[in-house]
Amino acid sequence: MSSDQQETTTTTTTVDGSGTTTMRATTAATTTTTTFSSQRLRINPNNEHRPESYEDLKLDFPSAVYSSLEKYLPQQILVSTRDDKVKFMTDIMLRHLPHGERSRAQRHSVYRQKIITNYQPLHKELYTLAPMQCFVPSFIKAINESSEKSFRSIISEPSPGVFVFDMLQPSFCEMMLAEVENFEKWVGETKFRIMRPNTMNKYGAVLDDFGLDSMLDKLMESFIRPMTKVFFSDVGGATLDSHHGFVVEYGKDRDLDLGFHVDDSEVTLNVCLGNQFVGGELFFRGTRCERHVNTTTKPDQEIYDYSHVPGQAVLHRGRHRHGARATTSGHRVNMLLWCRSSVFRELKSHQKEFSSWCGECFCEKKEEKGRALDALRKKLVKAVSAPQA
Repeated sequence: MSSDQQETTTTTTTVDGSGTTTMRATTAATTTTTTFSSQRLRINPNNEHRPESYEDLKLDFPSAVYSSLEKYLPQQILVSTRDDKVKFMTDIMLRHLPHGERSRAQRHSVYRQKIITNYQPLHKELYTLAPMQCFVPSFIKAINESSEKSFRSIISEPSPGVFVFDMLQPSFCEMMLAEVENFEKWVGETKFRIMRPNTMNKYGAVLDDFGLDSMLDKLMESFIRPMTKVFFSDVGGATLDSHHGFVVEYGKDRDLDLGFHVDDSEVTLNVCLGNQFVGGELFFRGTRCERHVNTTTKPDQEIYDYSHVPGQAVLHRGRHRHGARATTSGHRVNMLLWCRSSVFRELKSHQKEFSSWCGECFCEKKEEKGRALDALRKKLVKAVSAPQA
């Protein structure tokens, strides 16, 4: 074997039609390369490290995501080349995308560029976030102070983990509605086939796809993350680094309702943009991890229904089970931002214990603790009752 080669062993796992899993190991001589397949992200960020800029590169994800994630890289990769760091971080983010969305992410850059090249925005001011024109004064004040006290002053928590607050100016809502309508009109006239927000909604549009991704990045990083850092630290609220932004439409000739589900996000922002409508209430039924997503709702503490108000936002964990009742008349449009954390997803994949934020895990942990205390109590009673020698 030459000096620039090394022996590598690859284990391949396959599953046949009967569900039988087989593993096959092969050994080959390959050119020496730097491999980080066994490396994991750091649990605690290296806050003294100054991340590189990735704005000059063509990447699968926004450049800001890479700069944010870099602080969590293990030391061996942190001192590597920028190309190695990009590959490592991209592999992590792709690994945590659902399979269908993984292939979608890989072809999205061409798709988006085709839209942005041909679509003419109606309100260009929407594409750069101007806080005074976008948000109500109380929200801006709370964000500027950036403390739990300031956030609590504008927020209500009608049900555990569901936060409600006034957020958007009526004029901003009107512009966003007009922009979405203009985009839908362009789609119809050009017969351009667009991707809908998700597998559940047949109507609506992905805001990132027609140029609003930078604006939504700023919204998440500067205005939502300060809040989620305080209220959702247990699900990566402090490390949100990517998003999926879209609008959904309900009413006559649109989607009618939305079934019981969880979001592919760590934290979800849901803001009603408006129009006149009746119905469409959000119903929440408790937060669950993947293992417990179909377990029974606890009626005394997990049932909550919310009625939409234009300009008002709802912030909740993505794993908080919810759905939307039928919009019985009128037309309702909501803007949603699914906020995600690559760090949280990577660390969660190695988690073996209970999830602190899952209602069912909480009960299981409480029951396990009770059983342990009961066993200890019986052991002590038995020791005290035993005859002395």
